[in-house]
Amino acid sequence: MEMLEDLFTISDGEEQHILMIFFAMILATGLSLIITKVYQLTFTGAKYSQSFVHTIVMMSVIVSVVMNVISSNAGVAFGLFAIFSLIRFRSAVTDAKDIAYIFFGLCVGMTSGLFHFGLAILLTVVASLIFYLLFKMEYGKAKDAQILKITVPENLNYEYMFDGIFRRYTDSYQLRKVETTNLGTMILYTYAIRCKIDTTDKELIDEIRERNANLNVSLTYMGDEF
Repeated sequence: MEMLEDLFTISDGEEQHILMIFFAMILATGLSLIITKVYQLTFTGAKYSQSFVHTIVMMSVIVSVVMNVISSNAGVAFGLFAIFSLIRFRSAVTDAKDIAYIFFGLCVGMTSGLFHFGLAILLTVVASLIFYLLFKMEYGKAKDAQILKITVPENLNYEYMFDGIFRRYTDSYQLRKVETTNLGTMILYTYAIRCKIDTTDKELIDEIRERNANLNVSLTYMGDEF
């Protein structure tokens, strides 16, 4: 009985330490909710995953406790890192920005778990502001790659006939395919292009139509794979 009583008896120092850990968990939860809100505001894909948002919050809280446990024991720390190295996400994280948000949540949990509360708050405010400003300013944004198909009459066909236009309006272009259509009376060119940031689709198409006798021209957006 005495052993059980000793097991559940909490000294004043231990009680204070538990309260600090509890506060760290609450702070990590609040800050990670701010992180996930910024993530939702700056998400640019078709639809973000709700489970991914929940994961950021839970990781922050769990790491805040784990960091407190291992803060004074290097051996335990190395053991936990070995365990974490075996963990894999159910779905591959393909967006580099998602990885940054995961690391962001982990860092907030780590600083909270080490009782650096001011640093955790500062990190959340500054990093969230940077993420949001980069999103609003569209910093580093480039136009998506496009597949351009141009139909040309056989009698007007000559090599490099559109190169001058591409040099003016695109950052890069590459001929992917040449084929005949309409019983051999037409030539269909297929290019992979990336337009300059100030180029509009209309002005590019209008220039091409002046060269290809106003025949069919099509543009298809292909994302970032080119």
